[in-house]
Amino acid sequence: MNQPTDNPSERIDAIFDRVCAAGLRRGSVVGASDDEIDQMAAEQGVDRVPEAVREVLRIMGVQSGLWLAGTAFGVNAMTAERKRHVVATLNQLDHELTDPRGLLALTAHQGYAYHVVDGADLDQDDPPVWDVVEGEGARKAWDSVSDWFAGTSPNVTDLRDMLEMMEEMGKQPPKWAEFVEPRQS
Repeated sequence: MNQPTDNPSERIDAIFDRVCAAGLRRGSVVGASDDEIDQMAAEQGVDRVPEAVREVLRIMGVQSGLWLAGTAFGVNAMTAERKRHVVATLNQLDHELTDPRGLLALTAHQGYAYHVVDGADLDQDDPPVWDVVEGEGARKAWDSVSDWFAGTSPNVTDLRDMLEMMEEMGKQPPKWAEFVEPRQS
């Protein structure tokens, strides 16, 4: 799909297809069901999930593999407790979020950095994503969930290059190597 689209699900799918075409194994991610997504949202006290967020979670909401590696993400990780942490962090910061108590937490990284959608933006199909860092601030980091999804995607080309160098040096491949398709000769 080469044409841009206004449909957030199609944009998210196109981004995922591009990363898979670059060599990410499709089976390295596991998507969540709509019921699992709704349950996660309800646990966070949110009754609306933007379509773009829903599509990302349908693709990799149970297991994200190399995408967001080392970051808590998905229906099993983004709990009410994690949301409480991000809201408590925001309470200590000057920020421009309109509805921080109603936000939807997308990621948590080592308990001090978060990606969130402002509660005031949950009615948008493809809302902005905020970066919240304890002790530093909160800023709108991506204009849309689609931009966030693209911006957090793994660089499979670099990972392949690294694997090939490791192989040439006789080193054991890391565990994540199983998520990368070998180059086509």
